[in-house]
Amino acid sequence: MQVKDKVVMITGAARGIGKNAARMFLANGAKIAVCDVNEAQLQEVAKDLNPTGTLPLLTLTANVTDRTSMNQAVKTVTEKWGRVDVLINNAGITRDGLLAKMAESDFDKVIDVNLKGVFNCTQAVLPAMTAQGKGSIINTSSIVGVYGNVGQTNYAAAKAGLIGMTKTWAKELGRKGITVNAVAPGFTMTEMLATVPEKILDAIKEKTPLKRLGSPDDIGNAYLFLASDAATFVTGQVLGVDGGLVI
Repeated sequence: MQVKDKVVMITGAARGIGKNAARMFLANGAKIAVCDVNEAQLQEVAKDLNPTGTLPLLTLTANVTDRTSMNQAVKTVTEKWGRVDVLINNAGITRDGLLAKMAESDFDKVIDVNLKGVFNCTQAVLPAMTAQGKGSIINTSSIVGVYGNVGQTNYAAAKAGLIGMTKTWAKELGRKGITVNAVAPGFTMTEMLATVPEKILDAIKEKTPLKRLGSPDDIGNAYLFLASDAATFVTGQVLGVDGGLVI
């Protein structure tokens, strides 16, 4: 993919899809800023992805719900590399529960991280991208944001909201040379699915035309394409990476 020397910020990248995406971008010659709220896990990321300390990798402790924190993270990146070419809004959490039993605090927390956090991060990088006259913003939505899911009122609301923001920002920012797209993963084998019973995972596989769950590489490849020079005329799109589950 054509991402060599691009400066890429990835939020929620201390584990799972975000960490694996950082690995893939590094392998393709990009400069990576890994942002996460978990400092201990970030240290492990640095050891794992950059054991010799010679790769262009920054690890930044930052909280997407804290605007000052994200502004500082962007400042650190621009001071080191002079620009931000790609922002991947990957950070997200779940706090599942049926509507009748969902705590207001669980609703608020998911909206704060998964929706407002994306707003915070995108506003933080916007001055740099506007000044350089180009950039790529990639929002991580979900098939749940398109089709809903039992027990995920908060998560579905946030991920659906991301799709609305993606299309709005694509219209606003295209004149500034900035593309905005979303990736909508299906069920992907990460830590989030570690507690799901095997029989439920088997049922999901059976419903999926490709007869498997997604892998972090599947999502990372979508990120790579949308961040690359091959996608400079792609904006306002929602790329489903779900093995055909929603057909």
